Amino acid sequence: MPGFATTTGGVLLILAILLPVAGLTASLALGGRRAEWIALTLAPVGVLIALAIATNVLASGAPVVYIVGGFAPPLGIALRADGFSAIMLLTTAAIISAACFFARSGFATPKGEPEARAPFTFWTLIQGLFAALNIVFLSGDLFNLFVALELLTFAAVPIVCLDGRPETLVAALRYLLFALFGSVFYLLGVGLIYGAYGTLDILLLAARVKPEPAVYAAAGLMTAGLLAKTALFPLYLWLPPAHANAPAAGSAVLSALVVKAPFFLLVRLWFDVLPKLPSETAMALLAALGSAAILVGSVLALRQQRLKLLIAYSTVAQIGYLFLMFPLALGGGAWSMDAWIGGVMQTLSHAFAKAGMFMAAGLAAQSLGHDRIKDLGGLGRAMPMTVFALGIGGLSLMGLPPSGGFAAKWLLLTASAEAGQWVWVAVILAGGLLAGGYVYRILAPALSGEPAALNSAPARSREAIALALTLVALLLGFAPQSFFSLIEIGRLPVVGP
Repeated sequence: MPGFATTTGGVLLILAILLPVAGLTASLALGGRRAEWIALTLAPVGVLIALAIATNVLASGAPVVYIVGGFAPPLGIALRADGFSAIMLLTTAAIISAACFFARSGFATPKGEPEARAPFTFWTLIQGLFAALNIVFLSGDLFNLFVALELLTFAAVPIVCLDGRPETLVAALRYLLFALFGSVFYLLGVGLIYGAYGTLDILLLAARVKPEPAVYAAAGLMTAGLLAKTALFPLYLWLPPAHANAPAAGSAVLSALVVKAPFFLLVRLWFDVLPKLPSETAMALLAALGSAAILVGSVLALRQQRLKLLIAYSTVAQIGYLFLMFPLALGGGAWSMDAWIGGVMQTLSHAFAKAGMFMAAGLAAQSLGHDRIKDLGGLGRAMPMTVFALGIGGLSLMGLPPSGGFAAKWLLLTASAEAGQWVWVAVILAGGLLAGGYVYRILAPALSGEPAALNSAPARSREAIALALTLVALLLGFAPQSFFSLIEIGRLPVVGP
């Protein structure tokens, strides 16, 4: 069957999944200090595998496919990496690796002890997150994507409450509740799709799905479930306490990567499974919710008194930009490559900026003994690299040149203007101004006053990791043409019914 044959480099896809799974299994079996070293060894190898996949996709100009067990869908399972998948795999591997090396000092097994609960749990869960994310970005089957999302949830939730404090337990349970409700809705939609067409393979469904009541019901259920997991307005209540109370390395991964997985599935659902479905109303609704997220999340960020909570509410706002790509790329039956690339660029720039900012916020809180924004005076003189990381990350969130955030928002602005959808232009500009306000709230006190008194000086290596991640968000604004060519691979113009 066309499109279902293992291609050159296809074995790399299975390696991308098996590597963290093998690490997780070995960590559980060997335990103790070995879990840390397994994670620190395998994460950089994951970067090399992801880079090889991206190189292969770019060189071939077509998606890389691996047929598991040699049985093509619908009997078997196909793994597939197009340009978007390849970029997300590389982003995931890079941020997971950075988080692992950043977390070494905070989750090292104490000397003289064979094993400690929090370090062992963290190092095994981070590998579970790595595996689940790779499955999400590679799977071509709606049910396997459900399984991957559940693995992701059950690896992410415990990271929120590793310290065992009551407030972190409450935040983790709230996160779990929203995630489980989202799973139920998604699975109900999957059942309807399977009952109607007898397959859950994305490529097969793209050719078979047609407008009918079962499809509309499935689309609504699956979208609602994924929105709950993405924390799009008004379903964002679980995100700020979960991200703000998790350890810094965990917050970085949760904000940068975990909330992007259900968004990635929404893209697969509407762009790949349901391209023939008349969807102007649904696309406008998604963008309206995204606009509300931008405005409400930014206003709530402005009102926060704690640094990590401000950054967490900023995630609520920045997620909203991702949903503007739906009406711009799919609306009116005309395909907009600017909107598509802008949405992908926003996904990447936010991931790197927010990962670095959460790490920097964690360093500031650890060194000062608090993260109260009004008491950050003199932090810039005491910890210049940390504050520089916060500033560079904030630059991308505001969408100022030459950052990746600017490139993303400029492409979305261009697509909005070309489509005559000026309401999204107003929202993007307003969101940028509000982002400038909450970034200013961080930098104004941090850059004023005498050097702050630190309880302990942060390790330069940890500051360097946070800064490096935010610099990647900045450098995305200088991405070469080959990068944009990679994004376009496997993304065909949407054809109406």
